[in-house]
Formats: sequence, structure tokens, C-alpha cells
Amino acid sequence: MTITLFLVDDHTIVREGLRSLLEAQADFEVLGGAANGREAVSQVSQLCPDVVIMDISMPGLNGIEATRQIRATCPATQVIILSMHATAEHAYRALQAGALGYVLKESAGVEVINAVRVVYAGQRYLNQKISNMLINDFVHPHEFGEAEGLLARLSPREREIVQLVVEGKSSAEIARILYLSPATVDTYRSRLMQKLGLNDLPSLVKFAIQHGLTSLE
Repeated sequence: MTITLFLVDDHTIVREGLRSLLEAQADFEVLGGAANGREAVSQVSQLCPDVVIMDISMPGLNGIEATRQIRATCPATQVIILSMHATAEHAYRALQAGALGYVLKESAGVEVINAVRVVYAGQRYLNQKISNMLINDFVHPHEFGEAEGLLARLSPREREIVQLVVEGKSSAEIARILYLSPATVDTYRSRLMQKLGLNDLPSLVKFAIQHGLTSLE
């Protein structure tokens, strides 16, 4: 049986490398790829592949929010996060969004192939380093719980708007991207700043980078 795949990363060389690696497996078929989360959601909603391999740090819509939308649209599609972010917070948020796997780019290769087979079978796959971090954070909780509490105050739409705001998009531009009115965007912006207890854009940018909503690469 063929396992169908879709690749999401904003670096073309990464997508091409992954495609070559995966298509060397006789039972893997790569249906396509996307350079950002919003494009990925659009294409995956039509293709509904078996497995999506997803980066986190991408412009427009990050991989965690894209994962959440993909899982809502195509519940049978499993998502593996392939990221440079080796933190318990990123992994926890990815799992909360519906990802079934989390692999670090530093250890990618055969591990990605193994992860695909495991999540295709409906089982969770975590890089050993990430697994140890999650266990350690569970046993010795610290500031992570506070950060997660702040993020939990934001709706998925508000998290989308945070990313677009810190990437320099105006209310009019965000309105066009999300099919909202500029006034509605302004309302969201005001409300999310209140929820986070922030008063200015630099503070919002710092928060977004610290908690993986954007990388501003």
C-alpha cells in the first residue's frame, strides 16, 4: 500500500531534500509541497494525504496553527512536525494542535522515514530528545506552564493575527488575507493585547518570537 505525503517548509532546498529521501522508499509518494502554512492548508484540504511533514517557523501562518487547521479539515491526515525548535514548549503546542509526530531537523534522515511509518499506523512518534524534555517538564514544571497559560487565552484566529501583525502586515492587509473587515481586525488586535497584558508592538513581537508564533527569519 502506498503512503501519500505532503511537505511543508519555507526553504526549497529542504523540501527537495525531503522529497528525494522519501521517494527512495518504494511505498512512499509525495503529492506536493508548500512554502508556508496558509498555502499548505489550502492544498492539503484538497489532497488529504496520509501524512504531512510540517516545519514550524514559516511566514504568514506558522506550522502549529497550520497543523490545527489541517487536522480540522482532514482528520485522517496525520502531521509530523520537522523542526529546528528543540524545546518542550514547541513540542507540547504541536501535539496540542494535533500533530502525532515531532522530529528535529538535526536528526532528520532515517528518523523521518521511521516517523512516517509510525504515525501512518496511528501511533505517536517523538524524537528521543523531545520526549525526554517533555517528561522532564512534566516532572519539574517551571515557567512553561505560565507561557502556555498566556497562549491559551488566545483563540486560533487571534494567534493568526498576532503572527501577521508582528510580520509587519497592516490591518487592511490582514483583513484581505483572512477575509475580515479592517475594523474586525482592529478589534481582534485590541482584545489580544489586553489578554496578554501587553501595551506596545515591541512587546508583542518579543512574545511572539519567544513562544514560537513567528521566527521573523
